[in-house]
Amino acid sequence: MGAKSDIFIVLAALCVACSPSHLAEVAVANALSSTGDTFSSDDDPQLIAAATPFALKTMESLLADLPTYERLLRALTGDFAGYTYAFVQQEADETEAKDPDRAAAERLRARKLFLRARGYGLRGLDVAHAGLGEALLAGSSADRKAALAVAVPKDVPLMYWTGAAWALAISDGKDQVKLIGQLPAVADLMERALALDPDWDGGTLQEFFVSFDAARDRPKDALAHYQRALALDHGTRLGVKVAYAEGVLVPKQDRAGFVKLLTEVAAFDVDAPAARKDRLANVIAQRRARWLLSRVDDLFV
Repeated sequence: MGAKSDIFIVLAALCVACSPSHLAEVAVANALSSTGDTFSSDDDPQLIAAATPFALKTMESLLADLPTYERLLRALTGDFAGYTYAFVQQEADETEAKDPDRAAAERLRARKLFLRARGYGLRGLDVAHAGLGEALLAGSSADRKAALAVAVPKDVPLMYWTGAAWALAISDGKDQVKLIGQLPAVADLMERALALDPDWDGGTLQEFFVSFDAARDRPKDALAHYQRALALDHGTRLGVKVAYAEGVLVPKQDRAGFVKLLTEVAAFDVDAPAARKDRLANVIAQRRARWLLSRVDDLFV
């Protein structure tokens, strides 16, 4: 932990009223909550897939003693959602054609994990603004919008990961009427985040709305978000291109455009200096692009 651990040792010496074990837990929580940059640039997705569950369970153990630590709740929300999408959801999708029963089991697992992430996100939003998480989950449209009015730009990361996990859970639960009925809450949450900081994280919110607006049959809006995302990330993030190909070009039955775009994604140099920080996400996007290309005859008439 380096400098971080030194800081907490000094604090422990200066503040005799503080519990040393509590300070140690906060130090570990902060260290685990800061692994995103290290993981995102890693060149071995299998290593990350194997390492992440241990980190997640450790953070959950820490949360038992730090139940209102917002930084830890945000990390759990994002890490559960990211891990599930990259290593559980994709496995379910790729398995569907050859082993439907296994795919169904993996999809059920993915839905449960996405809802777990959503739960941590709603808790974090309640910590930041009392009643916000509860209003999103159980309130009326007016209640949700009134509660979201207090959100500020620093809330956007937690809002994004909560909404992304929630939307993915709904996607995996198309037979769950109650869950599908929560889609307007996702829309309210993410639209408020977009209004607060439309260019957050180099276009991550824009990328979300490429898929979300495509699913809502708003291809023109999806295209606008796609173009904005490309401008923000300078073409170095591949996920938004995969999202556009899958969400917009397939419904349009633009086979040529689909093949061209995903072939470019598959051939992209993920070790290019400008893209190095997003290497893991880009490798995962390339995996999905190659899988989609393998299904081109099934996706296009």
